[in-house]
Amino acid sequence: MKKQTRSVTLLIICLSIVSCNSKTDTVAPPDDFLVMAYYAGNETAIHQYDVSGLTHIIFSFCHLEGNQMIVPAPRLAMLNQLAALKNDHPDLKIILALGGWGGCETCSEVFSSAEGRSEFALSVKQLLEQHQADGIDLDWEYPAIPGYPGHQYMPEDKQNFTALVKELRDVLGSGYEIGFAAGGFKRFFDESVEWDKVMPLVDYVNIMTYDLVSGASPVTGHHTPLYSSAGQTGSADYAVSYLDSIGVDPSKMVIGAAFYGRAWRNVPAENNGLYQPGVFKKAITYNDLEGWMEKNSLQVFWDDTTKAPFAYSEENGLFVTYDDRQSVMKKTRYAKERQLAGIMFWQLGGDKPDDGLLEAIYQALE
Repeated sequence: MKKQTRSVTLLIICLSIVSCNSKTDTVAPPDDFLVMAYYAGNETAIHQYDVSGLTHIIFSFCHLEGNQMIVPAPRLAMLNQLAALKNDHPDLKIILALGGWGGCETCSEVFSSAEGRSEFALSVKQLLEQHQADGIDLDWEYPAIPGYPGHQYMPEDKQNFTALVKELRDVLGSGYEIGFAAGGFKRFFDESVEWDKVMPLVDYVNIMTYDLVSGASPVTGHHTPLYSSAGQTGSADYAVSYLDSIGVDPSKMVIGAAFYGRAWRNVPAENNGLYQPGVFKKAITYNDLEGWMEKNSLQVFWDDTTKAPFAYSEENGLFVTYDDRQSVMKKTRYAKERQLAGIMFWQLGGDKPDDGLLEAIYQALE
């Protein structure tokens, strides 16, 4: 009896501690941590993946037709399959993404007028209702600064982006989520968004902490590092810390992982190819990366400063930067420790169906 009484007493104390901690709201419970997958694959491939631990799938991409957002006809079947996933996963949210790299050619023009923003917001609401979707992700690359070659941009885009988000919130109300994809570099942070005006209106910002060394770079580096180094400023930690310093709420920040690598050729052997001159070769999905590296005799290295892998072949002069299971788990744990909103990635269709990067995210959250 004394043992049982002691157990009950301990239970009451533990429950009291949990109750007190919940009132302080200093740590988000696991159920509040977002795991968001962009998806640009087809309607059948989605069934290869375990989506049970995802909170969001972001349909990629919708486009502009005039002032209205549309779902491209060839992508309708895929969107319908994503919506059907909610039958088995009722808490899963389906988000419609606008734009993407190369997909926002007329955004600057359309969103420069009140009429354009109004027609767009109304079309978004109609699509969300029609497809039982849960919100929109604005993937305009980029307001006010150069993005896709040849796409219009102007300084006024910064204020027009704010006006666009306001219009969307007015039209969609509080029942739908609004997020946006942010470039993971300082010029975007400084010139593209009025953070103090936009962030109170959105649910989260998806920080694209990948492509930080892009295909346009004549020098190799880590395209998706967790931490900065002497050779490279851009990183997930740099983005989070910088945005935090200018007043962006960390609990609305989502950092990004890359389910693909970027390869360079003609890379000299110094430092095993890292931070060396080279010619961009191609992007490679994580699903294909291991085979490509074996075929081309690349040796894998780990940078303990940036917490990022890379691989190099002196024989072939090839260098590749990517995320692996270890780096993705570290990013996920970092997001939890920094009390961020969550982690997202581009894109699920590039993952291995088994023993892949999504599974590593799940394991990091266990």
